[in-house]
Amino acid sequence: MSGLLIINIGALVGIHDPETRVLRGEQMQRLPMLEQAWILCEDGKIADFGRMEQLPQQMPTAVVTQDARGGYVLPSWCDSHTHIVFAATREEEFEMKIQGKTYEDIAAAGGGILNSSAKLQKASVSELYDSAGQRLTDMIRQGTGAVEIKSGYGLSTDSELKMLKVIRKLKETFQIPVKATFLAAHAFPAAYKNNPEGYVKLIIEEMLPKIADEALADYIDVFCEKGFFSVQDTDKLLSAGANYGLKPKIHANQLSVSGAVQIGVKHQAVSVDHLEVTDAEVLQSLKNSDTIATLLPSCSFYINIPFADARGLINSAIPVALATDYNPGSSPSGNMNFVLSLACIKLRMRPEEAINAATLNGAAAMELSKELGSIAKGKKANLFITRPMSSLAILPYSFGQLQIETIVLNGKIS
Repeated sequence: MSGLLIINIGALVGIHDPETRVLRGEQMQRLPMLEQAWILCEDGKIADFGRMEQLPQQMPTAVVTQDARGGYVLPSWCDSHTHIVFAATREEEFEMKIQGKTYEDIAAAGGGILNSSAKLQKASVSELYDSAGQRLTDMIRQGTGAVEIKSGYGLSTDSELKMLKVIRKLKETFQIPVKATFLAAHAFPAAYKNNPEGYVKLIIEEMLPKIADEALADYIDVFCEKGFFSVQDTDKLLSAGANYGLKPKIHANQLSVSGAVQIGVKHQAVSVDHLEVTDAEVLQSLKNSDTIATLLPSCSFYINIPFADARGLINSAIPVALATDYNPGSSPSGNMNFVLSLACIKLRMRPEEAINAATLNGAAAMELSKELGSIAKGKKANLFITRPMSSLAILPYSFGQLQIETIVLNGKIS
């Protein structure tokens, strides 16, 4: 039996009841902590924890001891919305953004998703795996311990399958849980510009059966937005995905109040993501559902669009998660620590709310909160140890300085 004992922890953070799967409303302000603590990990899971004054004299053999020196220990970040399988960066669009071009302007000029699609179709599985693997490695070093990755830059049957096979290889080779989402409905390929119905038909009749046959995806996603996929398209696609056992996680209300949230709720989506634009009807729809609102503030930061109404969502008792939206065009960063800072600074979330949104609720948005996202006996020991800190608020406060010193994955120092 192998184990890891972490001692002299300034505060062990996120000790929620083991049966708690998601937090909403005032629950998000509660972040139970144990000061001057220790935690024992055995066989990849959290075995026990307590105060230093109650540290047992006898520990199992083959236990490695790590001194936290007053640093805090938290559950790893759970990043439930990324697009990290892509062929190339899009810095050529960066100057266009500086000049004031909008997301829609860049897309109309041949940039955006179609730009990434053209580059991805030329890349090999090996090239895509190597570059995505480096991005994922960097994310893990910054504290991420579970991730969801979307396709959506293929926009053809062969290329979408290629992306999902890369994601499957990442699942098989990395130490953290990886969820795969099928997002062919990300944009209309140039060949289908005047035939959107034909592309929806291609997704349903050709792509979905092949993806299901090889069990390549956990979820289906649709970019439901003006100029992209309509509410009617989304309804049809989500119904088709359900026939193959794919649950929805959709892009909703990024640029407008489009009806996307309501269609997501209708299909019992695990999450509706973005929500930069909401109204009372959106809040009411989510309030009466179990769907999680996943907010992506680094996207708002990068492309200068409004930030989501986190306070309105939380005050309506809607569960809120945070994620990076790591992609080459609208959020070229996988740093959950920066997302945490933006959540506090721009979304007016309290540090405790932001941490809960980035851990337990992020895990819930991937249906992983039974095993990740909080400190509880029996959960997977994916953790990180910070530098010694004066308070928990240092994490979002120090937005330009990484406070994480040590990564623990599956109960071992990584």
